[in-house]
Amino acid sequence: MKKFYLASASPRRKQLLKLLGVEYTVVPSRIKEIFLPGELPEMACQRLALDKAIHAASKLKEGVVLGCDTIVVVDSDILGKPRNPEEAIFMLRKLSGKRHMVYTGLALLDLENSEILTDYECTSVYFRELDEEEITNYVKSGEPIGKAGAYAIQGKAAIFVERIEGCFYNVIGLPLYRLHMLLKKIGIKVK
Repeated sequence: MKKFYLASASPRRKQLLKLLGVEYTVVPSRIKEIFLPGELPEMACQRLALDKAIHAASKLKEGVVLGCDTIVVVDSDILGKPRNPEEAIFMLRKLSGKRHMVYTGLALLDLENSEILTDYECTSVYFRELDEEEITNYVKSGEPIGKAGAYAIQGKAAIFVERIEGCFYNVIGLPLYRLHMLLKKIGIKVK
């Protein structure tokens, strides 16, 4: 059995991998998440996921590395992770009352075969109108910091979501169906 590594310290991704029964070791990857001018969201999330996998793989000699990246797109603007409360407030105001798209890129890097597989998932999320007090209170909770689009659908922001179209797990940051299909291709069994 190949050793499996997760190039992410995200507690949510760790929980979701456990759902699949995949044994893994975390090798955090810290890269600067830069969006290139004119780059399509589906390309950006896959490129960043691959960059994270490559960075983590540089510390290893064998095994398979999973890199992931989640971004939110609203009104053609890519929203990454807010660095401070002001950015979180700005993002939540932008999402209020609108449909946005959540993209998660996946990259699997097999160090023994030099094989690279990438894919992505896209989910539509519809937010209801948010008032300023709700936004302020949510940001004060601290939950939005470090989350793509400044919210966690599985957390307190669940009450902001009218509906979704597509994979719920994608919005959390790890599309399980899509990951399962990639793992099968690379020879890692889900229990």
